[in-house]
Amino acid sequence: MIENGSVETSIHNGIGTVSFFHPQSNSLPGILLHQLADAITDAGINPDCKVIILKSEGEKTFCAGASFDELIAIDTFEKGKEFFSGFALVINAMRNAPKFVIARVQGKAVGGGVGLACAADYALAHSSASVKLSELAIGIGPFVVGPAVERKIGVGAFTDLAINATGWKDSIWAKEKGMYAETFSSIEELDKGINNLAKKLSESNPEAMKLLKKAFWKDADNWDSLLFERAEMSGKLILSDFSKNAINKFKASVQR
Repeated sequence: MIENGSVETSIHNGIGTVSFFHPQSNSLPGILLHQLADAITDAGINPDCKVIILKSEGEKTFCAGASFDELIAIDTFEKGKEFFSGFALVINAMRNAPKFVIARVQGKAVGGGVGLACAADYALAHSSASVKLSELAIGIGPFVVGPAVERKIGVGAFTDLAINATGWKDSIWAKEKGMYAETFSSIEELDKGINNLAKKLSESNPEAMKLLKKAFWKDADNWDSLLFERAEMSGKLILSDFSKNAINKFKASVQR
């Protein structure tokens, strides 16, 4: 358990569940990002785990992305690069895990949360699971998550999300673009769909799934370096006057 947040893993009947929580709409401070990456990596190498479910706690928000408290505190390039590298670690852990990762997107996804949904091999979502890439609105850009988002939904849809940084896209749009494989009108139906798929995969040939996943990700071999180069971009931009003013304005609006 991490103060004000947690990452937990359970494995039952070949199904590994990695769950994260943070009281601020499941946002992800740096320590949670590192814990999440480690948990996914560990599940990937655990012989008792055949398939991985990635989920967050609660019903309203899947993941609000970067922790604004931590963004506000960044005052050096090194700290900025280190923070955004956390998202690189998680996405690469999902990509490199030799097992399928199924995302359970039960609510809204923002910024890094969209990256997690897109980095999963398969995502099932609740009908309330709208998405937004808000990075440009605070003076940076969706650089680290960009490759995962673009790979899943294409350049056109990624461009739409990245440029319209303050606008939401609903779950119907996300499904049409390929971010979600299926959406459900209730949490009960979502969980039933997740569990049925996970059970089928847990009984499938592990070697076949490993090779199939490798084929799915064949064009992403350079991400071990690319995503950290992208983290440097965000780490530099978050120090700009524009970013600091935008974040402070957001902080002031929250405190009113």
